[in-house]
Order: sequence, then C-alpha cells, then structure tokens
Amino acid sequence: MANLLATRWELPRAKSKYGGLYTEGRTGPGGPRVGVLLPQTFMNGVGGSVGPARGSLHLPLGRLLMVHDEIDFPFGRVEARLGGGTGGHNGLKSLRDGLGGPDFRRVRVGVGRPDTTDPEIVSKYVLGRFRETDDEVRGLVEDAAREVERVLEAEPAPA
Repeated sequence: MANLLATRWELPRAKSKYGGLYTEGRTGPGGPRVGVLLPQTFMNGVGGSVGPARGSLHLPLGRLLMVHDEIDFPFGRVEARLGGGTGGHNGLKSLRDGLGGPDFRRVRVGVGRPDTTDPEIVSKYVLGRFRETDDEVRGLVEDAAREVERVLEAEPAPA
C-alpha cells in the first residue's frame, strides 16, 4: 500500500534510508507534506526502522501514521484510531518500543483470524497468503489507502 500511495501522490522514487525505502513530498497541490517509509525489516523489527526515521525527521509521535494488519477485524474492515495497545501484535510492540510510546495514529486493516488462538497457527495465518481473491485483496488495499488519505486530509495530527 505504501507504493500505491506514493504513486498516487506522484512522490519521487523511494531511496534506501532508515532501514527501509523512503520518499517524501505532498499528497497533491496544497496537500499535506508526507513521508512514506516502507521498512525493509521483518514486521517484528519494524520499530528499528521507524524509530530512527522519527528521530532524524524530528517528528512528534502524534504526527506518525502507521498502517498494519488487524486479525481482530474481519477481512475488509478498515478503521483509523489514535494510540491503543498492542493486542499481542509483535509489530506493534516493536513500533511502541522503537518510538517510545503507543500514541501514534494507526490505520488498522482487517485480515480476519483463524478459528484458534494457537500462536503457531495464528502466526502461519498472518504470514501466509490471503485466502481471498486477488480482486478482494486489491479492494482491501484500495480501501486502506483511502482511509490513510481521509485521515491525512480530515484529521489534523496531534502535536
């Protein structure tokens, strides 16, 4: 989805920076200034990419917007929020630790959950391929991108 937004906003080609691929610019003429970072780490270590980017760019925690999978939402549900817990999500734990707190904005993208709480099965589920069709997955990515744009345009970021 980071690539979709960067393309939609006509941002320059991403360069290797902050342990990921980074580009910046505006969402459009007169639109908000954005930076898009696609960490090249495993999700469980994403805080090691995002934390240094935040420090280098001198961004308050509330100015960050993370997009992540949410197994507690059915496939297709997309919702924004500010802060919150990790819910056992190792990537969110890494973000919280790398950023120094949980009070960043989020777009939560529902991917559904298997019919078990067995950590091994849940891990395989979230790391595996989607069971939905390619069209359904593309639709989910589009919906999540629209929610990111809605948040950036409609909600002023906390300081």
